[in-house]
Amino acid sequence: MNSRKVVFLFFSTMLVGAFGGAIAGTVLYDPLFAEGGFWNFIFGFIWLLGIGAAVSAIAQMGYFAYLLLNRLALSLFKTKKLWNRVQLFLIAFVFFDLFYFRYLAYATEDETIWGYLITPTLLLIFAAIVAYFKQRETHRRAFIPAFFFMYVITTIEWLPALIIPEVNDSSWLWIYLVPLLCANTYQLMLHHRLQND
Repeated sequence: MNSRKVVFLFFSTMLVGAFGGAIAGTVLYDPLFAEGGFWNFIFGFIWLLGIGAAVSAIAQMGYFAYLLLNRLALSLFKTKKLWNRVQLFLIAFVFFDLFYFRYLAYATEDETIWGYLITPTLLLIFAAIVAYFKQRETHRRAFIPAFFFMYVITTIEWLPALIIPEVNDSSWLWIYLVPLLCANTYQLMLHHRLQND
């Protein structure tokens, strides 16, 4: 990719993440719009656009970090098959951590572990769907790397929201997650198209 394509990827991903975060925030975060009024809505929407843009910048750092990690891992593990197995193990490990450690840290006495399985499972299904479309547009071997990126790397990028007690189990978890999912899906599906142009 040349520098023009990298700049296009950067700004377009930021826009996608910003609007994804703003729409999620408008739907989920009532206190911001509780007073009503046109200008209150406009300022709140602009503020949410800024949050979405900042979160999408984190998503872009995660994407380029994964591209570097993937190259290093391929040279370290020697075969793509072994690296794919490691990625599948890490997906399972992160899935377990995502519900079990959140349950240990935040569950009250009347809560069961099953409630903490919903978000990791939905994220896993979403990652698998995106990976399937990536595989369909490129080649069969793209599924596991795309699945790993959409699940493990997105979870790592989401970690700051997950570990803050005031944010946990609130609409802010989704306001952080939606721009990450939008930005990561967009750049993953755009990358091969930019390379083929």
